[in-house]
Amino acid sequence: MATRKYKKRNPQPAQPLVRLSQCMIVKNEERNIEKALSWARGIAFEQVVVDTGSTDRTVELAEKMGAKVFHFEWINDFSAAKNFAIEQATGNWIVFLDADEFFSHEDARKLLIFLKRIQASAELRGKWLALNTPLVNVDDHGKPLSVYDQERVFRNLPGTRYHGRIHEQISVDKDNTARVDEIRIVHTGYASSVYDEGIKAQRNVVMLRAELADKPDDMNAKVYLADALRVIGDEESLAEAEIYYQEAVQGGPGLFAAHKKRAYAYFLDKYLKTDETLPQCEELCQKALAEFVDSIDFEYYLGCTMNKKGDYEKAWEIFKGCEAKLINAVSIDESATIMAKPMLLFSQMVLTAFNLDNPEGIVRYATMVLAEDKTLLSTLSHYIATLRKNNVSDDEVFGLLGKLYDFTNPQDLLLIATAAKDSGALDFAKRMLETTGLMDKLSDSQ
Repeated sequence: MATRKYKKRNPQPAQPLVRLSQCMIVKNEERNIEKALSWARGIAFEQVVVDTGSTDRTVELAEKMGAKVFHFEWINDFSAAKNFAIEQATGNWIVFLDADEFFSHEDARKLLIFLKRIQASAELRGKWLALNTPLVNVDDHGKPLSVYDQERVFRNLPGTRYHGRIHEQISVDKDNTARVDEIRIVHTGYASSVYDEGIKAQRNVVMLRAELADKPDDMNAKVYLADALRVIGDEESLAEAEIYYQEAVQGGPGLFAAHKKRAYAYFLDKYLKTDETLPQCEELCQKALAEFVDSIDFEYYLGCTMNKKGDYEKAWEIFKGCEAKLINAVSIDESATIMAKPMLLFSQMVLTAFNLDNPEGIVRYATMVLAEDKTLLSTLSHYIATLRKNNVSDDEVFGLLGKLYDFTNPQDLLLIATAAKDSGALDFAKRMLETTGLMDKLSDSQ
């Protein structure tokens, strides 16, 4: 009986569970491109860069770092460019960040672990098609400005594409989107040094008007247009922006919750500026909180309203509730204000505590605020006045201030002296200035 001989084949290497394609569209991003590609090099299966017309070294630098670079003629449509990038990706998952966005190396590692967990489970693979993560806008110093939710990581499937010329959204059902709070995108694009708001706003207005010409009832496009018009800032633009925000407050089909919140916040900021509009402010706060019961931002606005009305007991109760939510930050609804800038809350709490004659509260929250921004004269004034009113000796006050200020820095000393003077502690201010030779400056300011 004949026998067959089979050649022994070398086994093919197993495909990794997660083949992550990092995708981005770029134009003139030589300042950011290396950092934009660096964060993902340890976790990405491939890096796809679609250039839309750079005239600087963006393409050269991307190719030097090993990215696959493609070219796409810009047609005033972000979705078209992004969908072209997706079509070049060969991984089973895509992470789509802009050149001025990144994950920290620790969060990048967490991301890969999370995706591997999904891929290893048949149940999770069938359910989760995208991840929803916080996106934190930061300033030039890395301090948070605002926090929003985004879907930037998603399964590479034929029907998963972006839609909308601008402020584009990925087409994944919310029921198939996993919420992941512990992984955060950092966005530096709102930092003043890299973000020319005026130029970008003018471009956005053109694109959003074209979007609304096609879809005149698109409430999300109207809110985006209102945002851009506010940046332009002339009287006509602001008047038009307010019309769109008013429509958003009334609601509409398909309106994103974050956009409706932004419209509420626009009017709350406006109404808080004058005593005459405080009744409208309180009414709108209550309406917003009835709709967004977990919103720490709207609770904060209500507390500010109570402060301006002089109802300090109620304001304190509200602010303490906000503070408790901050401590348990994971459970907080999406926040554009307090989650990113908690010192706004603590500054209000200093004012409330001062009016309630609550020295412990003043010292506690003023210390926190001044550690963040020592130039806030009103907070420093309340702090000094409270310490002295409660029989804290000048030497002890000096000791406490020395933990916050540099006594070898004349500017710091002048700040302290000015705040002491404003609080009525002239003797304390004079002692500060006499020891530093700054008495003349105090005299000039009187």
